[in-house]
Amino acid sequence: MNSTTQGVLPSQTIRDMLADGRITATQPVPDGQIQPASLDLRLGNVAWRVRASFLPGAGSTVADRLQDFAMHSIDLTNGAVLEKGCVYVVPLMEGLALPETINAVANAKSSTGRLDLFTRLITDSGTEFDRIEAGYEGPLYAEISPRSFSVLARPGMRLNQIRFRQGQVVLSDDELRAMDAEQALVDVEAHIDNGLGFSVDLTPRKDGIVGYRAKPHTGLIDLDRIAFYDPSEFWEPVRTQNGSMILDPGAFYILVSREAVHVPPDCAAEMAPYLAMVGEFRVHYAGFFDPGFGHAAAGGQGSRGVLEVRCHEAPFALEHGQIVGRLVYERMTEVPDILYGKDMGSNYQGQGLKLSKHFR
Repeated sequence: MNSTTQGVLPSQTIRDMLADGRITATQPVPDGQIQPASLDLRLGNVAWRVRASFLPGAGSTVADRLQDFAMHSIDLTNGAVLEKGCVYVVPLMEGLALPETINAVANAKSSTGRLDLFTRLITDSGTEFDRIEAGYEGPLYAEISPRSFSVLARPGMRLNQIRFRQGQVVLSDDELRAMDAEQALVDVEAHIDNGLGFSVDLTPRKDGIVGYRAKPHTGLIDLDRIAFYDPSEFWEPVRTQNGSMILDPGAFYILVSREAVHVPPDCAAEMAPYLAMVGEFRVHYAGFFDPGFGHAAAGGQGSRGVLEVRCHEAPFALEHGQIVGRLVYERMTEVPDILYGKDMGSNYQGQGLKLSKHFR
């Protein structure tokens, strides 16, 4: 796929946007903050505990609405605890001055989602979370709600990321089928219907484990500590012998897709929920798949998608091979100058069932 004016903007264009002020920052942006098709966003120095999640709505700023919802402010400078079950709003170090031709979308980073650390982007005059209209000029805020574990947060931590788009970017099903025929997007037969369908893998490993369920009463997780925590203190293993399991309402699970996914270097992908009629549960919080994810050109041989699953209204029986979501592939304007996994020290290239990077 050649360079085009329509698509997701790659790493080299993001650097240009930082240089010319289309992306602003209160602190210099290190190169490691720039991903192949997105930019990590950093927490600022203060968090507001709010009594409810909110959107400012047309004509209102987040600062205006904080006067209505804020309970108290928390200084993050030396680290502060964001408590499970509470909602916080944190100004980010990055801001935007987008031209009328570029819009943006945000999502939680992989490690954030795997900690059940519900994180969404808010903008001034915003009427949707995680969606930034073309031409937006103003600050960015993260809404953070720890669901399973209380966390220790500091300024500069990167919990969510933003992707920039120009024009029509989504590949049609026909385009996906042609791409799959050429280079096999998954290691099994592709199920393509409004994107590439993926299903849950409930085949036990040698230890009988098919996933993990968050324990209800645990200690604190310091987000700066990598490969530090004993998984058994925070997670209980989920085992099954018959290829099925029952999801308990309100519980949080880490499962894995049956398919090993490939994202070619000239594409990005976003995980989208499947039709609600298959069951009242959510299968992802972190949804960006960078160019090169699982791809041989970036040192991968297919990577499984980790599913962050929360069941809502009623217990639900999940079966092995059941389709639970889909990947929507998007074209890049050009191949990024860095690929996921290659020379990036990416944590999840070639992954299977895997907890966040904070656990041993």
